[in-house]
Amino acid sequence: MKKTILFLFVISIVSCQNKLQVDAIVMNAKVYSVNSNFEEAEAFAIKNGKFVEVGTSNDIQKKYTSEEIIDAKGQTIVPGFIDAHCHFFGMGLAEQEVKLEGTTSYNEVITRIIDFQNRKKVSFIVGRGWDQNDWETKEFPTKEKLDSVFPDIPVVLTRVDGHAMLVNQAALNLTALNAESHIDGGEIILENGKLTGVILDAAMSEIRKVIPSISKEKSTMALKDAERICLNLGLTTVDEAGLDKSVIDLIDSLQQAGELNIRVYAMARSDDRNLDYYLNKGIVKTNKLNVRSFKFVADGALGSRGATLRAPYSDRADHYGTLSNSFERLQSVAKRISNSKFQMNSHAIGDSANHIVLNTYKTVLKNKKDRRWRVEHAQILSEEDFELFDDIIPSIQPTHATSDMYWAADRIGNERIKNGYAFKKLLNKYGKIALGTDFPVEHVSPFLTFYAAVSRQDLDQYPEDGFQIENALTREETLKGMTIWAAYSNFEEEEKGSIEAGKLADFIILDKDIMETPLNHIPTIKVIKTFIDGKAVYNQ
Repeated sequence: MKKTILFLFVISIVSCQNKLQVDAIVMNAKVYSVNSNFEEAEAFAIKNGKFVEVGTSNDIQKKYTSEEIIDAKGQTIVPGFIDAHCHFFGMGLAEQEVKLEGTTSYNEVITRIIDFQNRKKVSFIVGRGWDQNDWETKEFPTKEKLDSVFPDIPVVLTRVDGHAMLVNQAALNLTALNAESHIDGGEIILENGKLTGVILDAAMSEIRKVIPSISKEKSTMALKDAERICLNLGLTTVDEAGLDKSVIDLIDSLQQAGELNIRVYAMARSDDRNLDYYLNKGIVKTNKLNVRSFKFVADGALGSRGATLRAPYSDRADHYGTLSNSFERLQSVAKRISNSKFQMNSHAIGDSANHIVLNTYKTVLKNKKDRRWRVEHAQILSEEDFELFDDIIPSIQPTHATSDMYWAADRIGNERIKNGYAFKKLLNKYGKIALGTDFPVEHVSPFLTFYAAVSRQDLDQYPEDGFQIENALTREETLKGMTIWAAYSNFEEEEKGSIEAGKLADFIILDKDIMETPLNHIPTIKVIKTFIDGKAVYNQ
């Protein structure tokens, strides 16, 4: 009997010695790997920040040993979410400004500003998030109330989509803008020949010039605030849609110092300074940062009637919207980028803007393979232009559809809206689709993205059958769009986006099964833990 026990003890020791030492083992989970066969697994091993092997709990435990064993107890694990289009830095800055999202009237906007000023006592008030389409009176506000309450303190309030501002006279007095001002690519709204305080698109640059510069300390705080929000929601990579070199450099320095964990796919703004610098320097790639794309803005937003249409707006017969950059500028920038290894990602909302962007892409990319240029938003399209997405990636935001559905048909009519927010149709043309939120234009939550893509409904489950439900995505398509397809759109599908051996160990543990829970439960899903490089960066 003693010999038998000794033999078994020796066998046990030898068995342990033969096991491979890893940094962590996750077991007893329901793992959606999002690999090429969309296979499920139970466990995986992690070493040096990467997945070593994925399989059953029994197999992983037989082959590997670790001081850190995570028993998931049957909970769902998916790859870390990637937001393919957002304004990460902008959301962080918004945490330090007046928050106007969800206001139901102009009076509520004024109340929030007063409350903010009573707390902060600043000399220049900045806010963001108002949307007149959410108010009973859906016309643009005017500056009279702001002038009355804040006659001496400049106030600049950016609309939720970032394509319009409401400013008071004190802010206007710091600029040269007047009723006769004309700025290409922008508009200054007048009423009875006088400034209303509403400034659109390119004209906003004159206002931005007078906003106090942001200190390095404030920028750092903004980035850390944004990271905290994102990690809590399971985002491990964000595609930042339009940054200056100075902010990109700050992100890099914080990541290198271990002060910022989230991965950033940074689209540099396509002004001449950024173009000259990055086209000369080449792609910048670290473990956490990837700079290999430029963000170009073709037009404005539909909500502010800045999106450029091929026929007039249905609710403003004399208006076609505005190109934010000239056609000549689009061609020049596209040509420069096409002669490099960089990607071009163009904001295009209206059918006219999409038409000229797509055709420009086709011209400059002729005979150039696998460039993965993207159209950001691709909201309203002409029927014939869908065919042009055969080698152009649609990068879309599902919650735009469920936010805009209440008023979009009024803007463009019942016929044009049929080719609006056509996610499934776009997916069928390219075969992949990159999903994001455009936060802080929309809420940052990837679970709202998932819900909107699959249900095409708001949180009250309206409309009952879904908004143009034929363009809904399946759950599998949606999860791919938030992980592996988003990684593909960043040229990163070999390193992230799925739970597979050799890839970065970015994953999240959820409190509900996102692939099986009832649709109306999806928005309430919570992240229990978020991991980057196999290390927990958020714990519930």
